[in-house]
Amino acid sequence: MGFITRIGRSVGGVVGVIYQAGRETIDIVLKTILPFIAFIAVIIGVITYDWNGPDVDGGTIGDALANVLAPLAGSPLGLVALTIIVALPFLSPVLGPGAVIAQVIGTVLGTSFASGDIDPQYALPALWAINPQVGCDFIPVGLALGEAEPETVELGVPAVLFSRVITGPAATIFALFVGLSVY
Repeated sequence: MGFITRIGRSVGGVVGVIYQAGRETIDIVLKTILPFIAFIAVIIGVITYDWNGPDVDGGTIGDALANVLAPLAGSPLGLVALTIIVALPFLSPVLGPGAVIAQVIGTVLGTSFASGDIDPQYALPALWAINPQVGCDFIPVGLALGEAEPETVELGVPAVLFSRVITGPAATIFALFVGLSVY
């Protein structure tokens, strides 16, 4: 009987752990992940909403931002300026969701590179220049999933956002040297 009791307790312990893990997973999904998904959906909707109607191109906020920022990709100083603009701590969490802005700017830049309007040695730095916001929208959610203390979130989010203002231009400058050495 002792052997069967030990097996029953072991199985019961495993089932209890799996059940509690399922409860915690559902709790995290409902309290953290679903609100984040809703936030991202709203931001993507705002950025991609076409106020001119579906039959007219260029009527979205993403297109407007791309048309304003894309000309910066034609020079080294413009690329660094583009990186700093995209990495601004109050913009990067808004630009990051779905990478909508990076996709739109990347499409405009790709067309400019293909047509020869921008020299090809600026392709790699342009890619790095439009992407310093990557992940900045997920920092609060990542910290919440890691069950970080509120003080950690309060200090960690701005620390990462401000670090991107430093590391983004540094990476773009490095990519400029690499791009210029390739061509």
